[in-house]
Amino acid sequence: MKKYLAELVGTFILVLFGTGTAVVAGDKVGVVGIAFAFGFGLIAAAYGIGPISGCHINPAVSLGVFTAGRMSVKDLIGYWVGQFIGGILGSWVVSLIATGLIGGYNIATSGLGQDGWGPGYQAGYGVSAAFIFELVATLIFLIVILGSTHKLAPPGFAGLAIGITLVVIHIFGIRITGVSVNPARSLGPAIFAGGQAIGQLWLFFVAPFLGALIAGLLFRFKVLEPEA
Repeated sequence: MKKYLAELVGTFILVLFGTGTAVVAGDKVGVVGIAFAFGFGLIAAAYGIGPISGCHINPAVSLGVFTAGRMSVKDLIGYWVGQFIGGILGSWVVSLIATGLIGGYNIATSGLGQDGWGPGYQAGYGVSAAFIFELVATLIFLIVILGSTHKLAPPGFAGLAIGITLVVIHIFGIRITGVSVNPARSLGPAIFAGGQAIGQLWLFFVAPFLGALIAGLLFRFKVLEPEA
């Protein structure tokens, strides 16, 4: 249970800092600022809970780790439960802060850092571009994670490498989908934003899970597994 609780806390941190920055300060810090909020939030969580659970804080990461043969089904399910609850709680706290703005804040019209695509969302990319980005970005993200956490990788640097990768992914992709690569990060804001965010949520499960599955198989079948 300690591992699953750690995943809840870590996902809460990621969603709170990342989407919170987008909602409260996005117009001030821009794409790069939001990207660093997500990446640094992950790094903070990695060194805080990494020794307990490995700091997946992302259901797609856990699927990739499971597919690579590095965790059990029991832990996969436990991690998913903790991650999704953490993402929802993080979004709930962001909603409480956002709606505390003097003068009011309408989540339905102003959003809560939810992911999406299409006309009226970010730069207006279509569903095919959104799907390709989320799949490829998650695949790359998982390759970095599975490689940097391998027993032959230099110790102590995985959290930094993974966090920097998440920053770069966000700089590239915020204008495309808002960047998910993490179903728990997408579920939380969508629940509170409702409407289109719920209708488009499927993509932010299917594409990241598919990208993670491919990455996990590349390591399981030793295509990218380091030689001992």
